[in-house]
Amino acid sequence: MQIADLQIHSKYSRATSPNMVLEEIAKGARTKGLNIVGTGDFTHPIWLKELKRKLTSCDNGLFSFNAVQFMLTGEISLMYTKNKKGRRIHHIILAPSFEVVDQINAWLDTKGRRDYDGRPIFGFDSVEFVEAMMSISRDIEIIPAHAWTSYFGILGSISGFDSVEECFEDKAKYIHSIETGMSSTPDMNWRISSLDKYTLVSNSDSHSPYPWRMGREANVFDVKKASYDSIINSIRTRNGLAFTIETPPTYGKYHIDGHRPCNFSCEPGESRKLSNKCPKCGKELIIGVLNRVEQLTDRPQGYTPSHAIPFKSVIPLSELVSAVIGSPLQSKKTWGVYNLLIDRFKNEFNVLLNVEHKDLVKVVNEKLADVITKNRTGGLKITPGFDGVYGKIILGDEEKQKSLKAFAKK
Repeated sequence: MQIADLQIHSKYSRATSPNMVLEEIAKGARTKGLNIVGTGDFTHPIWLKELKRKLTSCDNGLFSFNAVQFMLTGEISLMYTKNKKGRRIHHIILAPSFEVVDQINAWLDTKGRRDYDGRPIFGFDSVEFVEAMMSISRDIEIIPAHAWTSYFGILGSISGFDSVEECFEDKAKYIHSIETGMSSTPDMNWRISSLDKYTLVSNSDSHSPYPWRMGREANVFDVKKASYDSIINSIRTRNGLAFTIETPPTYGKYHIDGHRPCNFSCEPGESRKLSNKCPKCGKELIIGVLNRVEQLTDRPQGYTPSHAIPFKSVIPLSELVSAVIGSPLQSKKTWGVYNLLIDRFKNEFNVLLNVEHKDLVKVVNEKLADVITKNRTGGLKITPGFDGVYGKIILGDEEKQKSLKAFAKK
């Protein structure tokens, strides 16, 4: 099994940690349990020079650095008007070689600057973009990023479209997948029949190398030998895509409707009663993914198509530790308990998905072991995220424990 997170950013992207350098990205990937990571930001000239200098070709379309395999990836932001509506859409680009990357960048240079941000903004249509990429190489893969996010998602409530075909027109035949994003899971997408033809992939879109960001969403490929071609074939055909790793949609920042300045959120039914207006200030609510899915659905909740790829829904381990011991994510206490588990069980995905309860309690208190196992079965309660605010884990009194000594056994 190859676990891949194909959507991250470098330190050259806006609002990104200065620690997003290859050394820290590789370290974070190994800790998380990722085998393959996207480079992110290959459109940025300085980052591209660093990638060319530090990455070693594996002669299969992938590259290696510090025991981690990398795929050449980037993301662009397109802002344009279509059908009398302003559109703001993010697209992921996967490329098989630096030669192809150079050709992509040469074409982008005819359209504007790409040196000011790792995710550059351009004003051309998605149709033109796909047409240009396919003229460079049919091996390039374009994936609409975080497809349902209210801002910048192809199906988002603010500037998105009602279908993939509306966005790409006749070039939709070159689009094989969409990224579910943190505020949706595959079962939400299964309710919309027009999405049946698209593979549902999951990536973190991480802006930092820390384990509560990198790999929080990922893809698990069952391929004999990892290569660019084998991964792309799995995305295009679903053959070899074993399952995806998702966060619960309520954990995402745009799951339900709300207005962050007023700290108000609500379910879609309540939004309709309020005419999509914030009851505290009267301004428009930001319509979340749950509401947007209900607007476009043509199937009942719980529908599962015959071709559906399974998924596993988990919250990052650091979040669980932080919630249970009552300490901030980046605190020494949280890292201390986290590292105990990693030292014993090798990587985070192994802890989250595989390690049995009886083995967990040999390292940490039973209460934390309970939360870890509840996490993998959907047994945790989460206050839903809204308008850019992450969802929060809700633990009962029996699950809380503020004494670190109770968890870290000597």
